[in-house]
Amino acid sequence: MNKLEISAGECRNLGVTVTPEGVNFCVFSKNATRVDLLLFSDHTSDRPSREITLSPVENRTFYYWHILVKGLKPGQLYGFRVHGPWDPKNGMRFNPAKVLLDPYSRAVVVNDVYNRDAACGMEDNSGSCMKSVIAPADGYDWEGDNPLHHPLGETIIYEMHVGGFTLHENSGVPPEKRGTYAGLVEKIPYLKNLGITAVELLPIYQFDRHDAPDGLPNYWGYSPVSFFAPHREYSSDKSTLGPINEFRDMVKALHRAGIEVILDVVYNHTAEGNENGPTLCWKGFENSAYYILENNNSSYSNYSGTGNTLNANYSIVRKMILDSLHYWVEEMHVDGFRFDLASVLSRGESGELLKNPPILWDIESDTILAKTKLIAEAWDAGGLYQVGSFVGDRWQEWNGVFRDDVRRFFRGDLGTVHNLGLRLLASPDIYEHEKREPEQSINFITCHDGFTVNDLVSYNQKHNMDNRENNRDGSNENYSWNYGVEGPSDSPEIESIRNRQVKNFLAATLLSLGTPMILMGDEVRRSQNGNNNAYCQNNETSWFDWSLLEKHGDVLRFVKELIRLRYDLGFTLNIRKSELVRVLARNKIEWHGVKLNSPDWSSTSHSLALAVHNRINNKLIYVALNAYWKPLRFELPPTDPSALWKLVLNTAEPSPADITPYHDAPEITDSSFTVNPRSMITLVTEYIKTDD
Repeated sequence: MNKLEISAGECRNLGVTVTPEGVNFCVFSKNATRVDLLLFSDHTSDRPSREITLSPVENRTFYYWHILVKGLKPGQLYGFRVHGPWDPKNGMRFNPAKVLLDPYSRAVVVNDVYNRDAACGMEDNSGSCMKSVIAPADGYDWEGDNPLHHPLGETIIYEMHVGGFTLHENSGVPPEKRGTYAGLVEKIPYLKNLGITAVELLPIYQFDRHDAPDGLPNYWGYSPVSFFAPHREYSSDKSTLGPINEFRDMVKALHRAGIEVILDVVYNHTAEGNENGPTLCWKGFENSAYYILENNNSSYSNYSGTGNTLNANYSIVRKMILDSLHYWVEEMHVDGFRFDLASVLSRGESGELLKNPPILWDIESDTILAKTKLIAEAWDAGGLYQVGSFVGDRWQEWNGVFRDDVRRFFRGDLGTVHNLGLRLLASPDIYEHEKREPEQSINFITCHDGFTVNDLVSYNQKHNMDNRENNRDGSNENYSWNYGVEGPSDSPEIESIRNRQVKNFLAATLLSLGTPMILMGDEVRRSQNGNNNAYCQNNETSWFDWSLLEKHGDVLRFVKELIRLRYDLGFTLNIRKSELVRVLARNKIEWHGVKLNSPDWSSTSHSLALAVHNRINNKLIYVALNAYWKPLRFELPPTDPSALWKLVLNTAEPSPADITPYHDAPEITDSSFTVNPRSMITLVTEYIKTDD
């Protein structure tokens, strides 16, 4: 290592700052008595090549420890040892035997001998620790790229896993790029052709893949060890700083294709687990600041269901979250964020529900984030459920009520028709009081957490034994139905009804008011063999099987045409929620049943129809849904004699008659139409007769 010159440094910016004068390090620790900066020669080093002790007099300002080191270069590996009281009863867990990651590190290396267990206990773990990396001052050539800022009303979200998208050997991606950011770039034409406008990536912050049952990996990535570093395993560039620029290359390529990048971010917990978990970073710097602790201070509140809960409304944690979001927007050009278990951010330092959570208002009012998409999973594992009541004026929300009500309707459950009508209109019963756009509701039938759409119609029960938790994990309330056979079936009759129901779910999602989201592979009926919690299955259970493009090409075509139909029908137009009441009052939306103007809202009903007068693009749209086990004949609204109905969608028909572009669609001359069992139709006519 070159000769180093050391000076006091400053506390202007947390983390590492590369300057002409040298590299400035700055970390937060209120109760530490000593901090050591460790420098490592390379990622295989089992001990630091240099240890520099920071003076509590010269290298500390308030609660910030800092030092300036001249002679270091980007790519240098480093870590910290932090000394202080080991006093769990008072929330302090300082353990200088553990090498700590910088909470602000822009890159992290994990060698082959990393050992999560070695980060527990009181033994030195320098031979098996993760290490932080000094990243250069930003010199990446973005070539004029910037976040796209697509209107939410024109957004189609595709939730996907960076690794699982191309890891399968039949992906057509070169082996060295499979499962990586570069591999995703190879598949951008597929996403573009499908009609996707935004990818929502499961966590790409560096996570601990060992945070899983013995012998299994953490596949989903909801186990962060950094809020600034892109996950190294997803990079085909294995150099020390490779993941940073490969991630940027992916963002730039997606933007060129008109596709936004939304990150699924985990600011509710970390990989450090509970009091028996490892000390990797935050525990060792200031445990009681970073985590919500129980009254005894020695154990962790667990509103995340993973062992600990980040103390998001504590000042230093709020700053870290905002700095992280700023970094991903300003230096990595992402377009938005989906906040995992976002209701945790509504909790105070004792876990209590806050009326005006500071961190949520910080994010809401932040100028750098003003144009980004903010999506909340508005619940947590502690029982807090805030769908329709999440704090703020610009958050969108995953609408779990849409998911459940639409699933129950098409399964044929009683008492579901009234709620279905509300879900089709972007859930005004949930959101109307906020007078927001319909796009506030993120409508989805499936997501990473739960059954795929294929498994929703193939399994009555979850099948999670491969997770080695005796099938205790995963939701028991799936509102699924196997139609007579648990799992795959060779029966043409069963396969036909399953295919029809898949199309019903996809059509309901893409033809409802709100912002639609579809799960990776649902467009080709990807299966997880009944596993509804495949968080630890980094194998073909979770991967995208590209052979399905041929096997279920009819569903793939159906989804492509559905997305086009959504735009053609004007369902992407921005209509404020406050205008929905006026829309209904002016009869722009009419409710029907099998008879005109007679919707059956009773608890025994299984059908509903509605007519939408879209005067902006001069279309009259009629949708009828039949979840009954027998065909029903629906009276059709009258049209002007010069304009016949055209059948653009009928999920009961085989491809390509299941969905047809308007100009090629067959005309309907009768005054009524038979909707087959467990199916839905859409009719369109261009001319709308009006009296005003």
